[in-house]
Amino acid sequence: MFKVCDTFVKSPTLMRDTYCKALMDLAAENDDIVALDADLVSSSGMKPFFSAYPDRAINVGIAEANMIGIAAGLSVVGKIPFAHSFGCFATRKTCDQVMISAAYAKLNVKILGSDPGVTAAYNGGTHMPFEDMGVMRSIPEITLIELTDPVMVQDIVRQVADIYGVHYLRMARKNATAVYEAGSSFEIGKGNVLLEGKDVTIIASGIMVSEALKAAQSLKNDRISARVVDMFTWKPIDQELVEKCARETRAIVTAENHNVVGGLGSAVSEAVVRTSPVPVEMVGVKDRFGQVGTEEYLKNEYGLTAAEIVDAVKRVLPRKKRGLFSF
Repeated sequence: MFKVCDTFVKSPTLMRDTYCKALMDLAAENDDIVALDADLVSSSGMKPFFSAYPDRAINVGIAEANMIGIAAGLSVVGKIPFAHSFGCFATRKTCDQVMISAAYAKLNVKILGSDPGVTAAYNGGTHMPFEDMGVMRSIPEITLIELTDPVMVQDIVRQVADIYGVHYLRMARKNATAVYEAGSSFEIGKGNVLLEGKDVTIIASGIMVSEALKAAQSLKNDRISARVVDMFTWKPIDQELVEKCARETRAIVTAENHNVVGGLGSAVSEAVVRTSPVPVEMVGVKDRFGQVGTEEYLKNEYGLTAAEIVDAVKRVLPRKKRGLFSF
């Protein structure tokens, strides 16, 4: 079960530090836990793990595709490998290895892609993955999760260590807005309804969850009741919850720190159109490349804000009222 924080402020705990601690706790319990990194041990916050477990820590260097091949080999002999690189390199540079060496071979490989979307900030456009989840979403039998805050990191990392298969975890490296209270637990494949509402559903993930909650508070001033869902599992998406929201609110806005092409908006739309077609507006990156800037500047530049979500809600509601969608 999960509990939502009363206020939404930046967590004092870095996401990467929580990831490292979670893996260290697992390693202390299970000798099969292995960590791999692609010359980013410092950036990923994994130095404590590499120091504590040098025989179960591998820095492969700037060779991400090879890292996945090594992880696949470790899986074959019964190990549970967690492989990290920046999200752009963990997906674009490794796609064939993830597809064939890991997923097609039905192995047990966990991949962490950090600095997704605008959280890459000063690393700029080449390091700013707006497409990582879209790339991974096209691979069969893979589980895709975007980690919301440190509380979720701690719980989900432990869970995926116990679930056989290929998992891609998308995570900001540094401070994230705290959405969940300590001790919360989460069910992979099920979205979290954070706020009930009857007029529209806002389905968000990652850094956009707190923006969605801010938007819902703002919409109250216009007497618009917005339901907010944290759809942290992109694949398999919670089809049942999406359909329920479509039936009950009859309008959906998605919000993602990702390209809307092939992203969360696409996944939600695919789920909706099967049984419950309703109007959908997508807040996200509109088929653009990244650039250098602070995270706040980039969120405004690409429209990843509560204000943009509010505008999207006000665009989608008139479409619902035309009566084109009924059940």
